[in-house]
Amino acid sequence: MPVKNRFAELQDEITAWRRDLHEHPELLFDTHRTSALVAEKLKDFGCDEIVTGLGRTGVVGVIKGKANGSGKVIGLRADMDALPILEQTGVEYASKTPGAMHACGHDGHTAMLLGAAKYLAETRNFDGTVVVIFQPAEEGGGGGREMCKDGMMDRFGIQEVYGMHNWPGRPLGSFAIRPGPFFAATDIFEIEVEGMGGHAAKPQETIDTTVVASHIVIAAQTIASRNADPVDQVVVSVTSFETSSHAFNVIPQRVTLKGTVRTLEGHVRDLAETRLKKLATGVAESFGATAKVDYTRNYPVMVNHDEQTAFAAEVAASVSGDCDEAPLVMGGEDFAFMLEERPGAYILVGNGASADVHHPEYNFNDDAIPAGCSWWAEIVEKRMPAA
Repeated sequence: MPVKNRFAELQDEITAWRRDLHEHPELLFDTHRTSALVAEKLKDFGCDEIVTGLGRTGVVGVIKGKANGSGKVIGLRADMDALPILEQTGVEYASKTPGAMHACGHDGHTAMLLGAAKYLAETRNFDGTVVVIFQPAEEGGGGGREMCKDGMMDRFGIQEVYGMHNWPGRPLGSFAIRPGPFFAATDIFEIEVEGMGGHAAKPQETIDTTVVASHIVIAAQTIASRNADPVDQVVVSVTSFETSSHAFNVIPQRVTLKGTVRTLEGHVRDLAETRLKKLATGVAESFGATAKVDYTRNYPVMVNHDEQTAFAAEVAASVSGDCDEAPLVMGGEDFAFMLEERPGAYILVGNGASADVHHPEYNFNDDAIPAGCSWWAEIVEKRMPAA
């Protein structure tokens, strides 16, 4: 296929961009170097319009086709931010920023979309307009939400939007997708347990918050095992347990628990929030303590639209020969905010055998670049074919 051949020719150049991004990771909205590099590349490619500062540090490029009789406008989105992890890959282009690394492959996503943008600006073999979206702060900051709040969809007239994520363990360059709920809603909670501190040798004179909080941790697991329908998906994870005193001989006055709840349906999300609050306050009260629950609804469920998913799968099959049905994913993805505003789809591309994402030894596989770039380019050329 000509598109794949062109990206094979561009692979070394795109790989160099990717490794430069990998070497200079930036967190959340602080993607200033990355955003500037992206804007510079888009200018070099000859994009018709480049806008910076959307969603704080997001970058958007507009590429017009040879014709615009269709009036169609398609958005393609890549995320740019890294994670606060100390890299342990040992590669020569490893992170130069201590405590930050591209452990989720957003460097690869950004490089692949830049590659697609270069090709589309060169050829313009489509009837309509493509909007390339480079988003900050996917890893917990909600950069997708911020770009939408800044009016991106209406400003550029985006009608459909497509995204992609690399997937370790899938065969290199293969694709997988599913319609409907795909990635989970990602809520977060903080529970502050207040008791009565005292000497560890006199527990009878205290209300031991470590014991109370431990019972809350165990009770929270009954949301999945005893409250939710067994066929529904829900994960409740307590990920931080911090006492107000760290001494060996002191029972702490307070304990703070933090964690996350993952669900794929609205009624399960409601159930999990209600039960967590009741369990925490009820368990604490039974010991004579109190519990204050701060529950925040973060990313919504990411839902792929049926028509666009079928089309995305068809394009993927044309690129790699097949497209599998993807499993449900309990991880979160703030592309969900864009799919709430416009129909579209999100697909997985195989990263081959590698450490999993969010692991200090993870690394994006540069050999996935031709497949990823080709999928984005083909989305545009097949959805808006030139006459």
